[in-house]
Amino acid sequence: MKISVLGCGRWGSFIAWYLSRQGNEVYSWGPEGDPSYEVLKNTGRNEYVALDEKIVLTCNLEEAVSRAEIIVISISSQGLRGFMKRITAYPVSDKTFVLCMKGIEVDTGKRLSEVLTESGIAPDRIAVWVGPGHIQSFVQGEPNCMVIDSASDALKRELVGAFKSDLIRFYYGNDLIGTEIGAAAKNVMGIAAGVLDVVCVPLKGPLMSRGAREVARLIKAMGGSELSAYGLAHLGDYETTLFSPFSHNRKYGEMLACGKRFEKLAEGVATSRAMRGLGEKYGVDLPITEAVCRVCYGEGDDKARCREEIVKLFARSTKEEMY
Repeated sequence: MKISVLGCGRWGSFIAWYLSRQGNEVYSWGPEGDPSYEVLKNTGRNEYVALDEKIVLTCNLEEAVSRAEIIVISISSQGLRGFMKRITAYPVSDKTFVLCMKGIEVDTGKRLSEVLTESGIAPDRIAVWVGPGHIQSFVQGEPNCMVIDSASDALKRELVGAFKSDLIRFYYGNDLIGTEIGAAAKNVMGIAAGVLDVVCVPLKGPLMSRGAREVARLIKAMGGSELSAYGLAHLGDYETTLFSPFSHNRKYGEMLACGKRFEKLAEGVATSRAMRGLGEKYGVDLPITEAVCRVCYGEGDDKARCREEIVKLFARSTKEEMY
């Protein structure tokens, strides 16, 4: 199978590495001059993986798009709409698109599959690949479970059949709304977990419960199944996001609570704003999300603000646990 992976950062480089091991013809694309691409071009490896010599590394987007049967995208979620304008300049109506990224477009509140649809890609040619697992564990041979979801039942079954291995056990998703919102929202909870690692570690248990419940309410209001919040895309990814030293979002929250800055991408920052907007649109109470958003975008002393938000959450009126 001819596959092009667009984006060669942490996750994109792993996806290229993984799919090549499955016997596919893989192109790995990155923009010329981008540090992630330049490192791979000059050394054939980065801090996570060593690319097999069979993988073709290129900065020619037309070449990568035109030769592929399947196009896997792994870039920053907020750049997806603009990136799709570049991709759709080439003939892509017969291509399958797989989104290996987690986020919600801030300006519109759109899920990433909706961004592709609005860019002219047919819904039955779009899938998302999300779930638990860190590259550092996968490359050590530690297996995990993930989920592939799509509006097309035939497509997700085709992809699971092609991508499954002893390293990743895939499940068929059955709720695209819940899968995408749950996957994006877990990064917001990751930031909250990082704050708690500094402020009050015992509250990470309640965060797991209340965070999943909060996300379930939003998914249901948007037309999905609230049970999806308890699946692999959200709750199933909590260990990876809320506790792992490899989690960018957890690290972002930890450093913020210490008054420091995390320089790498933490998708949960933008997602907290997008989710807050969705909560307002659908009339859903999202107290943890709103607290994370205020922590990330507030002014003044970061350490003091993180502690203040915990106090505010505890000062909320008493409610039924499953309201």
